[in-house]
Amino acid sequence: MGSPTVLIVDDEPDLVELVKLTLERMNLATASAGDLATARRLLGERRFDLCLADMRLPDGDGLDLVAWIQQQQPQLPVAVITAHGNVETAVRALKAGAFDFVSKPLDLGVLRRLVSVAIRLGADDAGETTRLGPQLLGGSSAMEALRAMIARVARSQAPVHISGESGTGKELVARLIHGSGARREGPFIAVNCGAIPTELMESELFGYKRGSFTGAVSDKQGLVQSAEGGTLFLDEVADLPLHMQVKLLRVIQEKTVRPVGEQREQPIDVRVLSATHKDLAALVQAGKFREDLYYRINVIDIHVPPLREHAEDIPDLAAALLRRLRRRLGSEAPSLGPDALEALQGYAFPGNVRELENILERALTLCTGDVIGVADLQLRTPPPGGATETDAASIVKAAAAGATGSDLGDQLEHIERDAILKALEQTRYNKTAAARLLGITFRALRYKVKKLGIE
Repeated sequence: MGSPTVLIVDDEPDLVELVKLTLERMNLATASAGDLATARRLLGERRFDLCLADMRLPDGDGLDLVAWIQQQQPQLPVAVITAHGNVETAVRALKAGAFDFVSKPLDLGVLRRLVSVAIRLGADDAGETTRLGPQLLGGSSAMEALRAMIARVARSQAPVHISGESGTGKELVARLIHGSGARREGPFIAVNCGAIPTELMESELFGYKRGSFTGAVSDKQGLVQSAEGGTLFLDEVADLPLHMQVKLLRVIQEKTVRPVGEQREQPIDVRVLSATHKDLAALVQAGKFREDLYYRINVIDIHVPPLREHAEDIPDLAAALLRRLRRRLGSEAPSLGPDALEALQGYAFPGNVRELENILERALTLCTGDVIGVADLQLRTPPPGGATETDAASIVKAAAAGATGSDLGDQLEHIERDAILKALEQTRYNKTAAARLLGITFRALRYKVKKLGIE
């Protein structure tokens, strides 16, 4: 087979020579082209495992070559060389299909890591890929489209933003992107941005040096550095405070991180995936999320559909969840009756797949026979105004508007309980974040949780 071969497309002889020497020390063969025409001719004559292309060439734009390769040889990874700090150009290249980018002046360590990942990706395409980890269940057209999108973005190193309602499986999508790509042998570090106290966020994400503050008795590696060589998944990224958004932007743009108390920045090699159930574009308009960071993390957007939009997958999902719950219980559990399955398919699932799992777990506990019936499911009555409501506070307002008569106290308690459960589900049972969502203090939420028996 011989050594993997890299095509270098650049009109600067000194830079070409530097890249050639670096790659040859990695036991890679190289070829070079000084313009687009020569590059296209070489790509038509020989097989390459990677293409490195400058964005400014004598006879055109590097983006033209990216688009040409995507059309003619989509299996070939292409990385672009951009001017220092030219973020807009890098984002355009990634959107056009570039695998990754590296900035001038070249950092040879960054270049070597980029090339190593690209060569592994080429080996995967040759038939060495193995499917690892969890699977995306469901045969609906929505799930098929989602699987296809995951397969496409797994080949890239571009930042991906995963949007969708709470409970739809955004972290599962992130894990599948990681597990299907060239970084799958590296770590997958998931960070819930809404669960870290603001005052600890910088030291938790970036680490710190010994003596940088009271209590820092030794060096500590941050979560970003822990993802070295792998994937960093920033869940609920909309909850990042503005000062941390600035620091994250620099991490993504410069591929460096500076621990608290450290004078120099350290290079990092991580792919950044992010997710939130909130509308980031609306937050940008409201001045609550930085526009530059929004465009940087949202290079590729994947939307995970709510369960109500692919209800035909509920039988498969329910069967898989019941099998998992049976294994956890270690015994034969009741099966799902046809009337119960019909009720589930007609339910709106405001909490999506996570709510389906909670309903089935509760039903297994309550069921006394061999078959789970509708009564065992205890499906919630959707609040007035639609079952798709995601704001827990608006659930309270809408439901309270319909509460009349002598049972007002019971209805209000039921409304309050539903709103708290909804907020806890949205925040993955983080009480501090749930209290913020409900617009009450943490102490008030803790009191209500205890009063209503929600544990």
